[in-house]
Amino acid sequence: MGIDEGFDMVPRLGLGAEDTHNWALFIELVKGLYADDDLVEVKDHFIDFKVGEHPTLPLHGPQFLRFSSKISGRIACETGVERYIRTVRRLAAGIFGSRIHFWTELAEQFGFYDWRDVHDTQKNFWEGNSGLAATRFANDDDDYPSKILNDRLYEILEIPGRGRGVVARCNIKRGTRVLCETPLLVVANMNPEVLNGVVASKLRSLSKEQQVQFLSLHNNFPGRHAFAGIVRTNALPCGSGAQTGGVYPEICLINHSCRPNCHNSWNETADVGRETIHTIRDILAGEELTISYDKGGPSEIRQAGLKAAFGFDCTCDLCSLPAPELQASDARLRLIQSLDEQIGDPMTMMNRPLSSLHACRRLLDALREEFPDPYVDRVAISIALIPRLYYDAFQVVVAHGDQARGRVFAERAYSARVECEGEDSPATQQVKRLMQEPASHKSCGAYGTKWRSSKTAQPNKETVGEEAFEKWLWRL
Repeated sequence: MGIDEGFDMVPRLGLGAEDTHNWALFIELVKGLYADDDLVEVKDHFIDFKVGEHPTLPLHGPQFLRFSSKISGRIACETGVERYIRTVRRLAAGIFGSRIHFWTELAEQFGFYDWRDVHDTQKNFWEGNSGLAATRFANDDDDYPSKILNDRLYEILEIPGRGRGVVARCNIKRGTRVLCETPLLVVANMNPEVLNGVVASKLRSLSKEQQVQFLSLHNNFPGRHAFAGIVRTNALPCGSGAQTGGVYPEICLINHSCRPNCHNSWNETADVGRETIHTIRDILAGEELTISYDKGGPSEIRQAGLKAAFGFDCTCDLCSLPAPELQASDARLRLIQSLDEQIGDPMTMMNRPLSSLHACRRLLDALREEFPDPYVDRVAISIALIPRLYYDAFQVVVAHGDQARGRVFAERAYSARVECEGEDSPATQQVKRLMQEPASHKSCGAYGTKWRSSKTAQPNKETVGEEAFEKWLWRL
């Protein structure tokens, strides 16, 4: 069988400016070092090391997971593959630091990634395909991810410049619940001195392990009230608009992105409150799981809020866009805020419902452009605004008696809510009931019946086609 050795990139590289620059620098260093080596060939899409099992480096950084080969056997020894692996690893570590995970089966160490994911990415760049979409996901097969990785879909790792973070160990499908935790403690919003005493009292009732988990969390407010600082830095609200917040051992380790790939929500069922984390787009093995700490808006508002509350300057893929693209993003985000406010105006909904409905459609288009799913064309990632948008559209049409369109919007709100909160979320269950009986909503017909229709009066989508159906739905 032979002995494998190599290194993995964890977390994998993203599309942001810093990762792109660093990978380009690394590739140029490799090219320079081996410029006169006949065993290293630069091809159109990758660098081929004609030693051992031909380890390769893609020219497109996000496709790189592993550089490795068998280091035992006649060919490995004759070509000196082990020397190449260790030299390239040192170059990579000089640029990417602790993201480079060296492993060798000589010491019974194994790589971070499932071999099937490694082979899939290699096949892509060997064939000149720059795509990143996954071909398998967790729970598709009993043996994926590999048992070497254990049954968890994520791992907690130290990430350069970001402290501890949560990284996907395998490809995870959009809408998957990856974490569900009850809080270590729940506290109300109060001044730091009082809060510190309340937290100190609650800590005494926790186990030693739980106390260590709490005390190991980041504190952006060091000083006399350290316990309060940890809560202020990490607590997540126990529901929308809640005056209480919960602190969690693992969920609080998930780092921020202004364009996140996960959504956190408070789920209170059967009197048991839990925080859940759902993927809002497909996540590839090696990607860091992220949620949004900010309240949205253009970059200058986000940056100021994050700096004040958490003490960091955001360098996520969105914030590190080139200036023209960032300005375009800011313009879309201002439009999104404006449309969201317009949709919430009850007078417009009552007197000019078509304007409210069309504002919902414009908001959907803006969200698709600003938060695109990287693997599905013309679809937005399932941020919380999506189910809320469809629920707003439901309220507009139902308030004027239109149950047919109301049912469709409720169905879409339900599907989006399942993706970002789960089937057992109270909000999901509520919109599911409205999907079944649109007339049960308290505002049904409250503003008139000029759009009156039965819940089954929709045209057949397969018969009329998707474009015509959408025009009917949005009254275009």
